[in-house]
Amino acid sequence: MSRKRVIVGMSGGVDSAVTAYLLKAAGYDVIGMTLKTWVGGNGKESRCCEISDAQAVCDQIGIPYYVQNCLTDFRAQIITPFVSEYLCGRTPNPCVLCNRAVKWTKLLEAADAMHADLIATGHYASVVQLPNGRYTVQKGQYCQKDQSYMLCRLTQEQLMRTVMPLGGLSKAEVREIARSAGITVAAKADSQEICFVPDGNYADFIEENAEQSLPPDGSFTDETGVLLGTHHGIYRYTVGQRRGLGIAAGKPVYVTRIDAESNQIMLGDAASLLKRAVLCDHLCFMGIPEMQCGAQLAAEVKIRYHHTAQSAVCEIQDDGSLCIRFEEPVRAAAPGQSAVVYDSAGRILCSGFIR
Repeated sequence: MSRKRVIVGMSGGVDSAVTAYLLKAAGYDVIGMTLKTWVGGNGKESRCCEISDAQAVCDQIGIPYYVQNCLTDFRAQIITPFVSEYLCGRTPNPCVLCNRAVKWTKLLEAADAMHADLIATGHYASVVQLPNGRYTVQKGQYCQKDQSYMLCRLTQEQLMRTVMPLGGLSKAEVREIARSAGITVAAKADSQEICFVPDGNYADFIEENAEQSLPPDGSFTDETGVLLGTHHGIYRYTVGQRRGLGIAAGKPVYVTRIDAESNQIMLGDAASLLKRAVLCDHLCFMGIPEMQCGAQLAAEVKIRYHHTAQSAVCEIQDDGSLCIRFEEPVRAAAPGQSAVVYDSAGRILCSGFIR
């Protein structure tokens, strides 16, 4: 019987390197592939596609390596929506979109062309099949590195052909495997920012890449409408932000709401950031079939990547949106971010974008 062929998405980092190494050691026919998604104005590759490091790792492991140019698709499907969302006063998470629309789509297209059975990535999560027959993403065993949140919009077709060997490992264990195998990127630092904005300066990136007019300066107000000062473009701010407001209020104030239509940003105290409920649209059902109007679900919900999941009841509304009511208030739920719904075992049930 022939070995299963798997294409591993290679970023040039230690996680994808160890993924390829482990799969080859397990007897798979492994092919490494980097999706070239972004090159900065200075010609530097993003941290998701550092080709020279990925090539070196594949040579060292002894597997074939290919690069696929995805620059046009990435700009159309990730960069343009990212900029547009900020210009509308929302806070997007491009990695959530990229995984489904670019990375998995392109890797599976390559898998079909190269007669590969599976694709694999170095995410700290696992793909599992539930008793109901559906595939879902299970949280990584070590919560410090769990990356399931970023995978919340993958489809059933994508998941059934995906393996993630690092779901049960810690970062320290992955680095030790790499060191023991002599893999050159064993000590390479992790990327901490969005891959195409490595310096974290979103405002400059948006100004350089906007395909429409930038919003003008506008008003900071309190929640009763009292003028507090002037903001310098709604795309520079996000719900929950405290620093960089330039407001001398005599007490800490935070962005509590961004109104793109009126070009106003509302400020309030820490308590005003707490919300009992959020409303989500553009739902993606993963571990469960699509819920019908009025259906309720008790679950654990994360409203951003670094949020600890909190108990909530989820209910489908008349317009098809999902209302999530939390047992305890959540802080700084930002429109545009994903709300990810888990069962008690840490498996994704569904997700949506906070409205």
